[in-house]
Amino acid sequence: MSVEPSSSQPWKPVSQGQIFYPSATIRCDGPVIFRSQFARDVACLLDIDDAVAEWRCQSLPFRNGAAIYRPDFVAKIDQDTVVIDAVTEDTPLWMADAVREGGYKYEAVRRPGLPAIRLKNAKDLLRYGKFQTGLEDRVRLLAALDEHGTLTLAECLSAFRETRPIAGLASMVLNRFIDIDLDEALIGPESTVRRRRG
Repeated sequence: MSVEPSSSQPWKPVSQGQIFYPSATIRCDGPVIFRSQFARDVACLLDIDDAVAEWRCQSLPFRNGAAIYRPDFVAKIDQDTVVIDAVTEDTPLWMADAVREGGYKYEAVRRPGLPAIRLKNAKDLLRYGKFQTGLEDRVRLLAALDEHGTLTLAECLSAFRETRPIAGLASMVLNRFIDIDLDEALIGPESTVRRRRG
């Protein structure tokens, strides 16, 4: 079992031509290629994970004899390169060993292990992933958060004049200007918003 250089031979993704939603990504570096909606859901969680600097889709092939397989993602997490696979019945049994032999950390994600509330919030935010908050709106909201410490989501909406309010707020969460809890409950008018520090 060995790592196969990415340019060694032609390879076509299983999902070529398919689109999975939401379509926007924030920290994907390179072509966006997903095998399934399950893999797309895992990528949604990567985009809102504070520890993830960037991730790539199916960019690193591994070989076991004549068989070649590309795990779903390679992510820069903290100081590590982590190979992440959305595991299904089609995932080769030799995959974990091949990744570790290649010198990488391996994370196998299974559908029942996905955090339901966090995933729903991530998908709601990523619907607005192609929006950019205007400078005036961004400065206005950050100044208000500096003054008050925290605000509810409903209170934040009045800061947006250039950008659609929910789109602007979602963009600021996704681009790490502000924080909102994504784990305890679905995002709503009472959700607490804080300025991101550091």
